[in-house]
Amino acid sequence: MSTTTARDLADPAPTKPTPAAPRRGLRGSRTLNFWLFTGPFLIGLALFVYVPIGWSLYLSFFEARFTVTPEKFTGFANYTYMLTNPDFVGSLGTFTVFAAFIVPTTWALSLGLALLVNRLRFLRGFFRSVFFLPTACSYVAAALIWKMSIFSGVRFGLMNTVLDWFGVENIAWLADPSPPWYWVVIVSARLWLQSGFYMILFLAALQNIPGELYEAAAIDGAKPGWQTFRHITLPQLRATSTAVVLLLLIAAYQAFDEFFNLLSKTTWGRPPLVELYYTALGENQDYGAGSAGAVILTVLICAVTLLQGKFLGFGKGEGTT
Repeated sequence: MSTTTARDLADPAPTKPTPAAPRRGLRGSRTLNFWLFTGPFLIGLALFVYVPIGWSLYLSFFEARFTVTPEKFTGFANYTYMLTNPDFVGSLGTFTVFAAFIVPTTWALSLGLALLVNRLRFLRGFFRSVFFLPTACSYVAAALIWKMSIFSGVRFGLMNTVLDWFGVENIAWLADPSPPWYWVVIVSARLWLQSGFYMILFLAALQNIPGELYEAAAIDGAKPGWQTFRHITLPQLRATSTAVVLLLLIAAYQAFDEFFNLLSKTTWGRPPLVELYYTALGENQDYGAGSAGAVILTVLICAVTLLQGKFLGFGKGEGTT
């Protein structure tokens, strides 16, 4: 006997919804969508990065004066010339001095700012933005401000005005290599421009340190301050510190804007990129020698970066040994 009622006939049992078909991209092809979005970027990367790098490597083996389509093959003659060129070798010495100043000072200043901002209980976002804001400034604009207003070398310049309050004579900051006061100008400009960026990296790492470590240290009798900083904070910042040092060293190798705009066409105080600029785009326009110098500098940066990463333990976890 059937037990179907009128209510069952009026309200049939619901059926399971059929799963919706996965949405397809444009014209039903996800692969096509991928290439549509990444294609322009890859084309630009190839045209403006990889092709110039390959062409520079090609030019380094040819005599290329006033032309980028040379025909005379010279082998490693351009490399020999650059490695024996006192101006280029001297520029590497300039970089060494610059790195000795800028790497440790930026590391210490950035870490100090991060520690101060991290301890704030109010207005943390405000001070973080204030210290980070110079990062958005152009290196060229900052160099011109440092040169024409702060360290102008005349008695109306800001620094000479301040020194005059203490009875110090005017200093020609950028006009005389002896004593090398220009290092004060260059290093202070670079510190102002980049410390905020590395402060953000350290601040992010500080906020990722578990608070339980400090609580356990307090229970064990560790005093807040230097002891906890040395035995807890610094080891936990090892990976970040290594990355910061590597980035600072690479940035020091690539220093150009502030040197070029602060020292103009002086023959002293040139870092590698400025020396290569005058080699390739100077009076002789020796693109072959300039390309060889660029390749040498690239290999040097890679070698130093790999060695430093190995010695400093780049890639290890926070606080690992």
